[in-house]
Amino acid sequence: MSRSLKKGPYVDVKLLKKVSDKKPASAGVIKTWARNSQISPEFVGFTFGVHNGKQHVDVLVSEDMVGHRLGEFSPTKKFVRHGGKMQKELEQKRKEAEITAAKASKAAPAAAAKKK
Repeated sequence: MSRSLKKGPYVDVKLLKKVSDKKPASAGVIKTWARNSQISPEFVGFTFGVHNGKQHVDVLVSEDMVGHRLGEFSPTKKFVRHGGKMQKELEQKRKEAEITAAKASKAAPAAAAKKK
C-alpha cells in the first residue's frame, strides 16, 4: 500500500544527514539499515551499502531508482536452484558436453593449419 501524498515520501533523517554536504564521487559507500527509506533525487550518484540481514549490498543509485525503496535493490533471500541429485547430474553432463565441444572447435583450426 502506498504512503499518503499528504505525508510525503519517507526518507530516513540520518540518511539525509549522511548525504548532505557530500559529493557522490568522494563519499564512498554509505552503510545503512534503512531499507524502507525511499530514494530521493539527492541520492543520485551515491553508493549505499544496504543491509540485507547478513551483509551490506552495494547499491549505486541512478535516476531510474528515484521513488523506489532502498530495500528493493538488496535481496534478503538467496535462491537455491530446484531439483536435487538428478538436476546436478544433468548440469554436469551439459558442462562436460560444452567443454568437449570447445576443445573440438579449438582443435579443428589447428588441424587445418597443419595441413597447409
